[in-house]
Amino acid sequence: MSNHNSHNDAYSDIMAYVEHEHGVSHPISVYRSTSDLTLVVPRDLLIETLPKLKEEHHFIYLVDIVGTDRFVEGDRFEILYNLIDLKQGRRLVVKTLANEDTPIVPSASAIWTNASWHEREIFDMYGVHFTEHPDLRRVYLPEDFEYYPLRKEFPLLGIPGSIDLPTSTPDQEASS
Repeated sequence: MSNHNSHNDAYSDIMAYVEHEHGVSHPISVYRSTSDLTLVVPRDLLIETLPKLKEEHHFIYLVDIVGTDRFVEGDRFEILYNLIDLKQGRRLVVKTLANEDTPIVPSASAIWTNASWHEREIFDMYGVHFTEHPDLRRVYLPEDFEYYPLRKEFPLLGIPGSIDLPTSTPDQEASS
């Protein structure tokens, strides 16, 4: 049996789920690589899809959630959920998109508790809001910071005067 066939067999339940749940309309797109599968799920189906993947298909472990700014694309922001099925050793990536005008995605924190921290980081760096998040606030930057540093239009060296920085380092203070 070739790797391609074993790859198809490993994800046959996911393929059947997508086909059964969404039939010919196929709002969920499927992309295969040599080692994993990516599902592109519309935002309005995300909170319906993620629990099924966890409970019915055993993707119980959320490795992380990452954001990407595609800048010139219509749906500017990609949110990627990296999931693992520990029983079968499978990896699944679930991707959803958010546009610049309404960068809003439903929170997965009620499904995986560790999603909370990842969503806060994406909010802090990209400005994507997660609905129903229990504590959506900045992680690294001050609450009143009005910029999102991982957006493509953010200047590489930052915005002068946008945040108060120390005038000396602890080493400089100790030597004086």
